[in-house]
Amino acid sequence: MTNLRLGAALPLGAVALLLLSELLFGAPASAHHLIHLFQLTPSPLTGLVSGLAHPMFGPDHLLFLLALGLVGLQKRLSWVLGLLATGLAGSCLGLALPGIPLAEPLVALSLVVVGLVLLERLPALLLVPAFALHGYVLSAAVIGWEQSPIAFYLVGLLVSQGLLLTTSLTLVRRWGTGLSASQLRLTAGILIGVGSSFAWSALVP
Repeated sequence: MTNLRLGAALPLGAVALLLLSELLFGAPASAHHLIHLFQLTPSPLTGLVSGLAHPMFGPDHLLFLLALGLVGLQKRLSWVLGLLATGLAGSCLGLALPGIPLAEPLVALSLVVVGLVLLERLPALLLVPAFALHGYVLSAAVIGWEQSPIAFYLVGLLVSQGLLLTTSLTLVRRWGTGLSASQLRLTAGILIGVGSSFAWSALVP
């Protein structure tokens, strides 16, 4: 029983560490794109690498992907394919119509949506438009690039998000099934708190 409690506490500790790092080093909206961070020139190769790494540079997006494994999604492969397609559609919309107001705070609030879905206060289908919004925001980093680097960036995003979703809907879901009702509520509360904090940081730099 002690080992189970310790194992359940580790992911919560990781969430708390993530929140602390964001409070210390800035809001998720200020996360640097890989090409900007290392001053690289956009090309098919750097676009691909940037797409693969970009989800890791946005803690709200990374936490959203991993938290999806906690909400009891059925037919994992169908959800992965559906969410990836939705995210790609959102990215294409972002390339065509960039600059929707308040997109960054809304992405942060998607963590609140996950928490409320986990508490069964909202339907899981709301995660689909939330994922599309994430895809929309991730496209902002490549506005102004040529078509070839953009295409490879999107491929990199699909691969990295597919791997993270698969991890979420297998390993994280397996961990989540071992949690008690109170631990699930605590996890949901942490997600709601982190999402609200990120949204506030995006609104008030």
